[in-house]
Amino acid sequence: MRSDAPDWELMRSFLAVLVEGSLSGAARVLGQTQPTIGRHIAELEAALGGVALFVRSPRGLLPTETAEELRPHAEAMAASALALVRAASGGRDEARGVVRLTASEMVSAHVLPPLLTRFNQTHPEVAVELVMSNRTEDLLRRAADIAVRMVRPAQSALVARYLGDVALGLHAHPDYLARRGMPDSVEALRKHAIIGYDNETPGIRAVLDTGVPLSRDLFSYRTDSDIGQYAAICAGFGIGACQYGLARRDGLVPVMPGVVEFDLPVWLVLHEDLKAQRRMRLMFDHLAEGLTEYVAASWRA
Repeated sequence: MRSDAPDWELMRSFLAVLVEGSLSGAARVLGQTQPTIGRHIAELEAALGGVALFVRSPRGLLPTETAEELRPHAEAMAASALALVRAASGGRDEARGVVRLTASEMVSAHVLPPLLTRFNQTHPEVAVELVMSNRTEDLLRRAADIAVRMVRPAQSALVARYLGDVALGLHAHPDYLARRGMPDSVEALRKHAIIGYDNETPGIRAVLDTGVPLSRDLFSYRTDSDIGQYAAICAGFGIGACQYGLARRDGLVPVMPGVVEFDLPVWLVLHEDLKAQRRMRLMFDHLAEGLTEYVAASWRA
């Protein structure tokens, strides 16, 4: 290892300050003192040739352009460090240790819990870490071991299995429809309370490009949280898009089926280097079976 490479402890403090926005916040998260974190930042700046990484402002410490350029590298180092700890948590041929999963908010909250419960009953020595995120976590950087994705992975170093498509469509709670009635056309739909996104993402733009006749200005309830949108639908606020399988489970009513609908592919992904570890294979195969059953039951009625 090169002697001039920045110490990991310095990068760890740097990343904590990036996330928390202050020396005190980083110290609290890392269990260090504020002067220690300040010294780490000064040492890192010196090791990098005297560059400034943060500037003070009324809102706390703001990262400089150099700090933002370093962010993905620091995040990759942190992910690798955590992956190293997970790899050491159990032997290659043992059904024990840590498996880190990542999936969207809806899948994490509504689909995975019963599957992971059954897995735990069979393999109680395997600890599960679940990252609930709609971002596509980078398995190549070991941000997670196994991912459930709604887009086909492009990296060749991943083992990916396509499990089928999940159908989504507009739904509403019976109480809402009793108050406002069932829309019978797109024009009638525009007069209802619509639940949708706040910020337009590339994924949302891809859906809109299919001809879905909805846009942000029509929404009476806006949130980028899938769980938040679904909770509003179930509470009877208005009409929103959700998976058919979940809607049937919770007694929601399809609204204009066949008019506003789209499908999401479901992929299960594992880093190729991990497929030899028994706990990873066991989890991957278990999720593949359970999610395939879920996908089959989640199609349009």
